[in-house]
Amino acid sequence: MRKLYLVRLTSAERQTLRSLLRAGTAQARRLTRARILLLSDGGKTDAQIAEALCIGRATVERTRKKYAQEGLEMALQEKPRPGAKPKLDERQQAYLVALACSEPPRGRTRWTLELLARELVRRGVVDSISTEPVRLVLKKTRSSPGRSGSGASRGLPRSF
Repeated sequence: MRKLYLVRLTSAERQTLRSLLRAGTAQARRLTRARILLLSDGGKTDAQIAEALCIGRATVERTRKKYAQEGLEMALQEKPRPGAKPKLDERQQAYLVALACSEPPRGRTRWTLELLARELVRRGVVDSISTEPVRLVLKKTRSSPGRSGSGASRGLPRSF
């Protein structure tokens, strides 16, 4: 079967892709797309590329098509994925981290995820929230309720 979208890289594009792979610091999907393009340019079939990279043939076909229609950079880029918007915006996240770094409520030695979630609601930062978004924010910031020396500031904003 004849390929509909051929990959013919320029020497500059080939060098860009090789440099990207050598650095190895890009996202895994971006690196996979770079490998697809280099192998396609090298004359490999979609089936050979898919097997070598342990991916589906459709991924190879989509990457070649995107390169042919939109160019190298667009073929390497990831489209935004649909999904729910974050439960906490940046300001609310900052407030949560500051709260987690503050003194826990009287009678407690440390903050728990449940206490933090309840306190955010009590202070009017959010209408409602479960512990999972709280956990994810603290994980992202490498913060942990009750852990000392988290590096975040001790003070809370005066008003939200």
